[in-house]
Amino acid sequence: MDTAQDIENDKIIPFPSPVMIQEDKTIDNKTHLKLRIIKDRLFKYIVIVFSLLSFLPLLLILFHITKNGISVINWSFLTELPKPIGEIGGGIYNSIIGSLMLILLSSIISIPLGISAGIYLAEANKGRLSNIINLCIVVLQGTPSIVIGIITYLWVVAPLGGFSALSGGIALSIMMLPVIIKSTEETLKLIPYHLKEASLALGVPYYKTILKVILPTGISGIMTGILLSVARITGETAPLLFTAFGNQFLNYNIFKPIDSLPYRIFYYAMSPYPEWHGFAWGASFILVVIVLAFNLIARGVSAKWKVQF
Repeated sequence: MDTAQDIENDKIIPFPSPVMIQEDKTIDNKTHLKLRIIKDRLFKYIVIVFSLLSFLPLLLILFHITKNGISVINWSFLTELPKPIGEIGGGIYNSIIGSLMLILLSSIISIPLGISAGIYLAEANKGRLSNIINLCIVVLQGTPSIVIGIITYLWVVAPLGGFSALSGGIALSIMMLPVIIKSTEETLKLIPYHLKEASLALGVPYYKTILKVILPTGISGIMTGILLSVARITGETAPLLFTAFGNQFLNYNIFKPIDSLPYRIFYYAMSPYPEWHGFAWGASFILVVIVLAFNLIARGVSAKWKVQF
């Protein structure tokens, strides 16, 4: 028989009753929830308003340029050369061709150098030389364009003995370099290291790994940087005043002065003739369309060729 001690030990201990939490009646939960929703919506509307305000200057500029410049645009304006003072008509064909030549020259100079420097910084981001290159890029990116024009004048224009499209292309290529270098460097840093290891493990040489594995993988970011740098230099005027200078005739010789859209806009806007002021608005409209086209192409390339890791 069980003893009294065993009966005492076998007794079932009841589960403690749940603790009742008294609801705080001092705070109205519904009112507090509504207040939080109001604050959230208010913050959302404030962000939307400030975002629209940041776009407002751009919209006003585009509206003003379009209103004043689109009426000047016609076929003769795009395909004819400028007429002398007093003659009716004329166009900016030489300026369009000159701008395209300057973009081509600056791209030929800056794209190989910029991509090479970006590859080096991405592969060897530590060291004295890398720090020096990064410092130079930061300084160059903050250098005013007119200073770059003066330096190019001393380095290229004076030794060659005159203004030329080549000197203008060199000045613009210097401005393109920081954008291309940093975009290439940051893009290549995002590529997983195991892709490079896998290629090297298969016996692929280092240079082929860079050219056929790393660069094709980061082509989206590199192309975006190139297009944005081209969009940046398309509207530059100050460096061209000291290098390409301008030419009212059509010229394909890169060792002679050449015209450009920014220079033609500056020349027409400073003139006292109302007709030339209209031509300046028309050239401004063409320039804005070209810059917007480069930016839209850059966004399209970035979206289409984006590689997901």
